[in-house]
Amino acid sequence: MPILKLKKREIESEIFTGSMADISFLLIIYFMVTSVFSATRGLDFALPEDNNDTPEIKQEDSIDILVQPGGDILLDKNPMPKAELEERLLPYIADKLAQNKKKPVILRTDPQATYGDMIFVFDILRTPEDQGGIKIDTISIPTQREIENIWTMLGVTS
Repeated sequence: MPILKLKKREIESEIFTGSMADISFLLIIYFMVTSVFSATRGLDFALPEDNNDTPEIKQEDSIDILVQPGGDILLDKNPMPKAELEERLLPYIADKLAQNKKKPVILRTDPQATYGDMIFVFDILRTPEDQGGIKIDTISIPTQREIENIWTMLGVTS
C-alpha cells in the first residue's frame, strides 16, 4: 500500500485587531466617566473662622466638676455627695453662669470612677430647660492625657 503524504496546510497565526479600536474607545469612555466620580468631594465640614480675639479662660473662670469613685463629686474643690447631686448641682451652676454665660463646665473623671457615674453627672448637666435644666454652652470632658499634662501643670489636683 502506498503511503500518501498529505501536506499539512499551514494556518497563518494572526491576531484580529478589527475590534481593537472599539475596545480602546470603550476604555476611554470608562475612564472619563469614573474620573468624574472621583472628582466629587466627600463630607463638607464647617470649620471655625479665624478669630484672634478668643479670650483666654483661666481655671478660676470655669466650673470644675471631678467625679470620684463611688459617684461623689468635687464641685470647684467642694465635696458633694451623690445623694444631693440632683438638687444642688444645677442651682450651683446656674448661679455661676449668671455671672458669665460663657463659663465652661469641665467634667473630669477620676480613673477609678465608673463610667456610669460620669454619665449620671453628664445627664444632669444636659437636662433640657423645659424639664428644669439650664442652658450650658460648653461642657468639656478632657481625656486622661489632658488631665495629666495640663491640669498638673496648672497645679490642679484630684
